[in-house]
Amino acid sequence: MSASASSDVAEVLSTVVDCQLTWAGRTVFNGVMATPMSTPPPPTLETIAGSATLDEVLECLRARRPVFHSEADLQHSFALAVGEVAPEVRCRLEIPVRGSNASEYLDLLCLGPASRTAIEFKYVTRQWSGTTGTPPEEYALRGHNAPDIARRDFLRDVARLERFCDREDQNGLALLITNEAALWRPRQRRMPTRDEEFRIHHGRELSGTLLWAGGSFPDNTRMLRGAYTLAWRQYTQLGGSSGEFRCLAVFITPSAAQPQWPHET
Repeated sequence: MSASASSDVAEVLSTVVDCQLTWAGRTVFNGVMATPMSTPPPPTLETIAGSATLDEVLECLRARRPVFHSEADLQHSFALAVGEVAPEVRCRLEIPVRGSNASEYLDLLCLGPASRTAIEFKYVTRQWSGTTGTPPEEYALRGHNAPDIARRDFLRDVARLERFCDREDQNGLALLITNEAALWRPRQRRMPTRDEEFRIHHGRELSGTLLWAGGSFPDNTRMLRGAYTLAWRQYTQLGGSSGEFRCLAVFITPSAAQPQWPHET
């Protein structure tokens, strides 16, 4: 073979060796197909401390606690469920948040290896009694009988969490569990109610300034920086009247507010 021909062959071989082709998401290198290493998905804001999804925590929670004696019982049980699903997450109940005017308290702060979640709970009940859970427990729930106040207070939690979530690595979660069907259903009356702008039924979209009774009660006004589409989910179905419990979860993204958090080491 002549020197010129040898040079041409070497050039072709060099081109083949250096060539990479992609096909159906895989890399072909020198005729050998290889599947590239998967890239971890970016952290989502709809997780608990970046370590567990809400569905995972609720599944663990309802398996042992389909119903709760009180809101404090819900808070403690939820913290235990987070620890079971994601042992690397530390949970702190009743954390002080010191703002410019007065001290406030956060129901639960979940601290993960790389992110945090601030959580506020609401547990609104109609009268119900029965035995359920693992192990079985007797429950006698009283009725709150004020769904309008429940709506106001839940949206107060959302607004507070918008202020509390002041770090890029911290999201918020407002969580409501209830057997009060009036909360997840649209208004039944023809005439608007005083809490018309505070309705939280399934599919409702909330944003901006919410006025109570058209602004007649300024202390009840809520200003939301985010926009939220509300989606209720089933929690448990128990026997008897008012035995259906549903859950509403609203995740809050970080904001530029500046409350002062206690130091964690």
